[in-house]
Amino acid sequence: MSAIVKTKLKAARDALSKKDYEKARAAAGDVLDYEPDNYNAIVFLGLALLELGDVEQSEQMYLKAFKTNPDQPLALQGLTKLYEASQKWDQYAESLEKLVHMFAKANDAVKCAENLQKLIQSRRDQYGSMEVADALMLLLPSSPFYSVLSTLPPPDPTSPASTTTFLAQSAIHDSLPIFEEIVGILEKNEESAFDKEVQKRRTRLGAAGPEQIKRDVGQEIWGASKLPELYQEIMSHPHASDELRREAESKLLKHKQQLLFALPASETFAAQKAKLASEVQELISGIVLLQIPNELAWTLFIESKDAKTLLDYDTSVLSQFVKMFDSPLAQMVRAYFDLVEIRLDAEDEDGQKKQRREEFGEALVSTILDLFTDDVRNSVLANRIVTEVYHLEEDHENAIKVAEDGLEVTNEEERNHGVKLPQVKLAFNVLLANALVHFFPPKHHVRARHIIDEVLSEDSENIRSLMDYGYILQYSKKWGEASEAFNKVVELLPEDLDDGLRAKEELAWSKAQVADPDSGVQELKVVLEVLDNLEGREYDQARCWWRLGQCYWKLEDSESREEAYKCYITSLKRLSNFAPAFTSLGIYYADFCSPPDPKRASKCFQKAFELDPREAEAARRLAEGFAEEREWDLVEVVARRTIEGEGGVESAATTRYQPLNAWAWKAVGVVELNRGRYPTAIDAFQIALRSEPDDQMSWLRLGEAYSKASRLAAALKALGHARELKPDDWVCAYFLAEVYRQMGQFQQAIDAFTEILKTQPSELRVLLTLAQTHLEFGRAQMVASFTARAEASFVESIRVVLTVVDVSPGFRRIAWKTAADALYELAKMSFLSDPEVVASIVERVVPHVINRPKDQVFDLLSSSPAVDGASASKLSQSLLEVTLHAYSYRSSLGFLDDASAGNGSYDLAVVLATYSRRLVGSGKYEEVHQAAVRFVKDAIGFDALNDRYWHALGDLYFISHPKAAQHAYVKALELDNKNFVTWANLGLFYLYHDDTELANEAFYRAQVLNPDYTLAWVGQAVVAARNGDHRHEHALFEHAITLPSAVVRSPSAHDKLLPNPRLFDRLNGGPYNATASEAFTPAFFVLDRFCRRQPRDANALHLFGLVCERIGHTELAIRAIGDAIALLEAAYEESEDPQIEQQFAIAHTNVGRLRLSMGDYEAALESYATVTGLLAEAKGGVATVLLTQSHLGSGIANYKSGAVQEAVESFESALAGAGDSAQLRGHAAVLLSQALWALGTNDGREAANTQLLQRCVS
Repeated sequence: MSAIVKTKLKAARDALSKKDYEKARAAAGDVLDYEPDNYNAIVFLGLALLELGDVEQSEQMYLKAFKTNPDQPLALQGLTKLYEASQKWDQYAESLEKLVHMFAKANDAVKCAENLQKLIQSRRDQYGSMEVADALMLLLPSSPFYSVLSTLPPPDPTSPASTTTFLAQSAIHDSLPIFEEIVGILEKNEESAFDKEVQKRRTRLGAAGPEQIKRDVGQEIWGASKLPELYQEIMSHPHASDELRREAESKLLKHKQQLLFALPASETFAAQKAKLASEVQELISGIVLLQIPNELAWTLFIESKDAKTLLDYDTSVLSQFVKMFDSPLAQMVRAYFDLVEIRLDAEDEDGQKKQRREEFGEALVSTILDLFTDDVRNSVLANRIVTEVYHLEEDHENAIKVAEDGLEVTNEEERNHGVKLPQVKLAFNVLLANALVHFFPPKHHVRARHIIDEVLSEDSENIRSLMDYGYILQYSKKWGEASEAFNKVVELLPEDLDDGLRAKEELAWSKAQVADPDSGVQELKVVLEVLDNLEGREYDQARCWWRLGQCYWKLEDSESREEAYKCYITSLKRLSNFAPAFTSLGIYYADFCSPPDPKRASKCFQKAFELDPREAEAARRLAEGFAEEREWDLVEVVARRTIEGEGGVESAATTRYQPLNAWAWKAVGVVELNRGRYPTAIDAFQIALRSEPDDQMSWLRLGEAYSKASRLAAALKALGHARELKPDDWVCAYFLAEVYRQMGQFQQAIDAFTEILKTQPSELRVLLTLAQTHLEFGRAQMVASFTARAEASFVESIRVVLTVVDVSPGFRRIAWKTAADALYELAKMSFLSDPEVVASIVERVVPHVINRPKDQVFDLLSSSPAVDGASASKLSQSLLEVTLHAYSYRSSLGFLDDASAGNGSYDLAVVLATYSRRLVGSGKYEEVHQAAVRFVKDAIGFDALNDRYWHALGDLYFISHPKAAQHAYVKALELDNKNFVTWANLGLFYLYHDDTELANEAFYRAQVLNPDYTLAWVGQAVVAARNGDHRHEHALFEHAITLPSAVVRSPSAHDKLLPNPRLFDRLNGGPYNATASEAFTPAFFVLDRFCRRQPRDANALHLFGLVCERIGHTELAIRAIGDAIALLEAAYEESEDPQIEQQFAIAHTNVGRLRLSMGDYEAALESYATVTGLLAEAKGGVATVLLTQSHLGSGIANYKSGAVQEAVESFESALAGAGDSAQLRGHAAVLLSQALWALGTNDGREAANTQLLQRCVS
């Protein structure tokens, strides 16, 4: 190093010591000019720049110095100072770590410790807890710096300020506080991370269940945790207290147990799970061995034991468990062993224990059940205890539930612990099977048999399962096999006074059922010799004595029957509430006692049934007695209690089991059927049929219930089966026909009803339903446009009703309702195919319906409607009048309830409304209309919740009272907001009153509810027309005409609502050839369909003829307009209405033109002559136009026929009558000129020229 460099370095050092940082920077810079890599100069420059505030350049210098000589600490120390001053904590910590490593490498323990302390403090001040834990771990024996730091002397607690490394010295010579701090940090961090990750994953789409998410997260966090190692360090630390070691051991056990439970029970983790399970077992075994009070360890130890019975658990372990802990599980264990009189405490004496059992038995049971809360429901032992308690208490339903839960808990325990518990699962299955056997036997015997087979395959000498197997065989009447099962138990327990003695009794009973009852008598006596000497066995004694009596009863001789009676009495002496003995006594009094004592027998049966509703024989005899006395409510009570006794109420409809008492289910089915509860009735009959599948009456009732519940396909099957069982049952045939009617297969229904009437000609129900079927068939035929068939059906319906009236005076209200409906349908028909037949049947009706007291209808109508010989229009009017008389006559018969009265008033209102529309313009219209309003208001008064009545009121008020009409429609929709007809009529109402927005919304609602309802689409088309949207209007009309349903007439005001002329104006406005065939085609099909349905609508026929003309169907056009002319002529003859006369003239003008185009000039002349004759004296308006066109047409016809002179005269008349119409005058002038020219004379030609010149000038 040159002298100048040394001089400058010294100058820089001196300047720094004097805090002359500018001079120091200059001196250091001079050195670097000579030696750019001089380490000391770079460090001095960096320090000077730092003090001068140039932090960035200072950092660059320090980094350069460190790079130049990484083994020197000055640059790092400078960087540390710089980063601390500029609060760059990440770089600060990094530089401190490098210094720690550097001083450790140099074995400078003090410097290493000082910088490590700074690093730890920096982590505490600026970072989170995990960074603090990482820094603290550098003080532990596993740290790479531990060997250097361990050379530090022990700390002097009395003078902590005497050294700069007191913290490090304390940690090195006693690391326990450091371990505790790190453990606390990691525990909080893992708990927080676990909760956050679980919450995060639960919000994901397709996330697993909460428990599975916890397992997955726990596996990830606990599997990578450092806590187990730290717990081990604390446990083995020489300075740790016993309490701290126990706490660390407890935490280690819990940590390992959580990870063990979180690991999946799959092959992938099998080795890891087995190793961890072994570690956990080692921990808990040590804790239990040393009797350390760690409840988790003791619980895991007990729960993991594969004990066959509760008595097989180590009582010393259980005794310590209940002494150490006061948890719910410990209390349950103590209470259970007290209950079963097993000593857990050596201090307890046998006598004291027995006394506690006798005095506190019920309290102990309640204690155990109260302790069985959510805290212990996942405990195998707790579930076993509760299942055993329910078994002891014979609470089989709850025993089933808890045993099933226990099996699930055991499976979970096996999965969590990675061990197998076959004996525990076997114990649960034994108790489950036992409960299933005795819970409403034999309802669950199929399931129980499957479980018992599994148990016996593992333990062929299991006493409980062998006994339960025998009971199942007894209920199945397999007495021989039952005997074998009980005999095996007897062989296994020959001297046992519990199961062994019971098996001997059951063996004797089973043998008595298949062999001579004498043998049963002898063996049961042997059992009774022992049983009668045992205390606390009263129920068993009563049962055995009753069975002995039953064996005597089977011997059937008088002496044996008397012995049986004595046995029954003895049975009741042993146990006064033993129900089977009362049943047998009742049978004795009813069937054997001489004379029979039915009163005493009934009391016995009632007592037996009160004690046990499973006494089916007593219940059946009671029900029969009540039925004979017509006490149907009591019959139902008995039937339902009987069903409850056999377990049939719970899940009866879904559980497939064969009932023991089919008669009870039949009784319930009939009661529910009569009450209108059809689903319940169906369930009852189905269950009854499981026991008696060939009972024809049950199939019949089932079919009836199905039909009334609208399950028609099922009804057909059930009734078909009933018919197969009894082909000659006309009631079954009637129900089948009724189902056909409901399904819309009317012809099949009519054929079936007719067939029944061959054998039951006066059966009113069949006749009335046949009449109704004809009526419904007719309505269906009307919808399908088969008007002639519909007419015949309506006539036939009336004919059947008249038969009913002749046969019986009863059911007249129903009969005349049907007849009036059929008459109304006939009255609404615009054309009758066979008016003579209709008139003849109506004539038969009239005498019946007019012979009644005077009423409002008589004031509105003539008392004797004219039917015979009436014209078509008169007949239709007369039909309406007869209909009104029929409905009024039905009302005069009276009604049974408000609903029927409301329906009668409504029917009258509807027909009066129709009648009033035919009286528009006459003086009676308003009177009839107001009568209709009164009747519909009466209907609402009877039943204000019927939407049809409000709808009808809205129709009647449509024009005259808009506010009331709107209220009525809205009220109807409140009652039934899915009635599309009401929505459509409300739309028409709004449209009529110019509110297109509300109208469109109402039509849209109607379309949504029924997309095939034509009027809704027509209404929307009209709305579109009102809004000027003609493209949309045209599309809606086109869609409407494609729908299958006919257009329903709206309440009124069609002329204002429907924009019919616009379509033809648009079509007529285009070029003739372009629109002739294509544009008129849709109109042709629509009008054709309409005219088929309404063949007496003259306007429609006339319009149809005009459309036919435009598309070239001239002959069809002539026929259509000819039909219209005939209808108009008949109408004019009746009313002489000038408007009809004008329509008649227009029709003749059009048909004349059509005949002219066909070349039928003579017929054309006749039509035009008719027009000119009608309008000869008419002046102005349409009449002038028609008269002019008639003269023009006559002229053309004469001209084409060769009568030129007559043609000239006609054209001159046309020209004279054309008036101010330039178009008509032009046509007439041209045609007159042609005719004059055709005369061939000079005068004629001169006149023709003159006419044409005048036309051109004008």
